[in-house]
Amino acid sequence: MAALTGIGVAFTPSQVKTLEDAGRGLGMTILPVEFRGADDIGEAFTRIRSARADAVIVSSGPVILNSMARIAELAIKNRLLAIGSVRQHAASGFLMSYGPSTTDQWRRATGYVDRILKGAKPADLPVEQPAKFELVIKLVTAKALGLTIPQSVLARADEAIQ
Repeated sequence: MAALTGIGVAFTPSQVKTLEDAGRGLGMTILPVEFRGADDIGEAFTRIRSARADAVIVSSGPVILNSMARIAELAIKNRLLAIGSVRQHAASGFLMSYGPSTTDQWRRATGYVDRILKGAKPADLPVEQPAKFELVIKLVTAKALGLTIPQSVLARADEAIQ
């Protein structure tokens, strides 16, 4: 499995190490592939293809958000499972995404804004971890890759996009 990483990509070096350690625990090798932007995406997928990876995991970040459709297109073309961390990844053509619900995070942020506008000091407010995670599956991508998503997985998905 490859992991897109680099400047403007949310995977930090410590997160890449965590991915590599988790991969080893599952008997998988994680290949970090540096990615800097739209001009670099073709080269990144050439390295992924050369390494014979069967999947690519992608976090969020401005560089990724600007290249989601191209990443999805290249993943399908190269018969790679593309897995993202936000709903928009699956919506743009990745096979699936799993991560914190951005909608829920925005809703929860309004509570912070309310407290600050009522006089609370930001430094006194607790840091909260995401409370809601969502699994989104893109069925058209699964079909393009020749995959059938098991009903047990579809039943757990928060959304299955046609």
